[in-house]
Amino acid sequence: QIIAIFGAFLFSRLSKKIGNKNVITIAVIIWIGCCLSAYSLNKENPNVQLQFYGLAGLIGLVMGGLQAMSRSTYSKLLPENSMENTTYFSFYDVLEKLAIIRGMLIFSVFIQKFHNMQYAFISMSAFFATGAILIRFLKTKI
Repeated sequence: QIIAIFGAFLFSRLSKKIGNKNVITIAVIIWIGCCLSAYSLNKENPNVQLQFYGLAGLIGLVMGGLQAMSRSTYSKLLPENSMENTTYFSFYDVLEKLAIIRGMLIFSVFIQKFHNMQYAFISMSAFFATGAILIRFLKTKI
């Protein structure tokens, strides 16, 4: 959580320079790199523990930044002077929970099918790649 706080501050500053959409794209690309790095971890490697903790730190940093940027971007997409902001964010929260359930289900199906967690990381990177492509089509001034 502490690392995520630093990620939120870092991504916020970066967002002021290059915009939310670009920062989200960068964060998602880093997520893809994290998934591919997790795929390539080898328990036979004597430095695997150091690699694991380094990867965990990077994930914490990006997770905090991406969550902050996503909420900020979503709030900028809402209609101005709307009295329904609570409704919009409730909808956002429900979709977030559904995405978590769907993601965990797909992750577990890959583990069950291949008896290996590494292939689940590949499926996650495919989802992140799809998200990176879709965010580029978002037409807004953010």
